[in-house]
Amino acid sequence: MSKVTVVGAGNVGATVANVLAHRDIVKEIVLLDIAGNMAKGKALDMWQQAPIDYYSTYLRGTDDYKETAGSDIVVITAGVPRKPGMSRDDLISTNAKIVSGVTSQILQHSKDPIIIVVSNPLDVMTYAAFKTAGLPYTKVFGMAGILDTARYRAFLAEALKVSPKDIQAVLMGGHGDTMVPLPRYTTVAGIPVTELIGEAELNAIVDRTKVGGGELVNLMGTSAWYAPGAAAAQMVESIVRDENRVFPCCVRLDGQYGLHNTFVGVPVKLGKGGITDLIELKLNADEMALLEASSAAVKSVMDVYDGMGL
Repeated sequence: MSKVTVVGAGNVGATVANVLAHRDIVKEIVLLDIAGNMAKGKALDMWQQAPIDYYSTYLRGTDDYKETAGSDIVVITAGVPRKPGMSRDDLISTNAKIVSGVTSQILQHSKDPIIIVVSNPLDVMTYAAFKTAGLPYTKVFGMAGILDTARYRAFLAEALKVSPKDIQAVLMGGHGDTMVPLPRYTTVAGIPVTELIGEAELNAIVDRTKVGGGELVNLMGTSAWYAPGAAAAQMVESIVRDENRVFPCCVRLDGQYGLHNTFVGVPVKLGKGGITDLIELKLNADEMALLEASSAAVKSVMDVYDGMGL
């Protein structure tokens, strides 16, 4: 794979492009934004960074979808960022129109690209892109659980005074307050996390993870970008390198986990072609109840989107 397009040259999109360029695994990155000069400027700045940080990936910015032609992977970050006091659901009308429009224009110039959605509200924006694209679920999915898991692992590393490199974890469900962290599947260098931390402290970390995005919005006045951008770039890397890494991603479920026509985070393998396998964990009754509640919350917003007739 040689060409990646990132739609949206704001903080998140620029971070995706920059992190991916540093991986030096694709020939070209196109940074597209309706503010064409901003996209051109940021791409030029990153290309001028190449001789310093030793990467060969060429970056260019544009506001013309014709320049995205032949993209293997498209990362959609375009949309209005969340402001203090806004829920992700408040963003649905504006961002659904943006994501659907972007998807439609991308497909006019690239055949069967892999589409990774980052725009919020993530689960429903993935649904919007999926409906517009008409591609299989293996090629249209969202970045959610990787970011949520990263926040969870970072908080645990801080509490346990260990390296975040040694913490592995799985989160499922919707991206936001209804996400489903799974302490039973959380380990530190292979050691179950429950052997290293008390239940009350672990629950507090889980609760902080659920509102992790909101915590950053309150601190900065806008959504986060370093971790979300790096998370999306990590997904691209696994696909380009055909690594089949296991990540929690927002995908369409059609019978898996007993859920139908819903978009929630579950563990998948990412490799050449997109999702190469969808992993079904053996959840206990409590975990399954949480996942079903999360799915129901996502479905209610999907219904709102459907009702708009976009």
